[in-house]
Amino acid sequence: MSEPFAEPPAVLATPDAVAEGLRAAGYLPDETIAGTVHLAAALEKPVLVEGPAGTGKTELAKSVARLTGARLIRLQCYEGLDEAKALYEWDYRKQLLRIQAGGVGGPGGEQWADVEDDIFSEHYLLRRPLLEAIRAEDDVVLLIDEVDRLDVETEALLLEILSDYQVSIPELGTVTARRRPLVFLTSNNSRELSEALKRRCLFLHVGYPSPEREREIVLARVPGISDRLAGQVATGVAGLRQMDLKKRPSVSETIDWARTLVLLGVETVDGEALLRHLHVLLKHQSDIELAGTRLARDTRPR
Repeated sequence: MSEPFAEPPAVLATPDAVAEGLRAAGYLPDETIAGTVHLAAALEKPVLVEGPAGTGKTELAKSVARLTGARLIRLQCYEGLDEAKALYEWDYRKQLLRIQAGGVGGPGGEQWADVEDDIFSEHYLLRRPLLEAIRAEDDVVLLIDEVDRLDVETEALLLEILSDYQVSIPELGTVTARRRPLVFLTSNNSRELSEALKRRCLFLHVGYPSPEREREIVLARVPGISDRLAGQVATGVAGLRQMDLKKRPSVSETIDWARTLVLLGVETVDGEALLRHLHVLLKHQSDIELAGTRLARDTRPR
């Protein structure tokens, strides 16, 4: 049976150890995040991480790779992604060159039977992220990013892999994981995933952080920012998220705003400062107009 790590690192041994390790890797987890990562390693189960875009789902997998010293293998999902791009394909160009070099079918050339086993060997196989993770001999964190963008057919491929960590290649037979990877699947919840896929995973929802936690994130990610300004930034963004916006500002956009303020030498922010920088935090003109109207009204002298 495949193992997740040759020697499970101590940093995954307890939720507290996970929390400490993630903080050292630059990620600030809450109790639920740390506990779920610990259970994923202990139970050898993938983690399905759902939540709004920009809340740190992808960064969580990257941080786990950093703290364990594992190699990160990432499969970026998109509509139309097929088995050839996700799992493997044959290097047809090299195969054709091999056939031509052997003079197959020509006078004095090799017979097809003589080269068939050769061109369908490992040497001509192009490993894509899923197969690379299965065949890896070192510790691997496999990140399957934005799995909700996959077609249903490709999602079914994941079920086979996540069930037994093996895949069938007609020309080579069944390939089984040499060392089971630690798997994170992220979803922005743009479509409902199958119940079969969900059953194979631990579930973790990563939403927008509380103002207190977001202040800590800003302090950790924005050099030179004061504790006071970080708190004001987090409070201002939290207020925007209470509005009925098409796309609420993500944590990454909060960090962008904080960096902007430090760059401009701003030491304190209020409603007027937030109004001036809405274009940094919001990505839709309708949201900028709605938030601008609300903020202008709230900051108007009475």
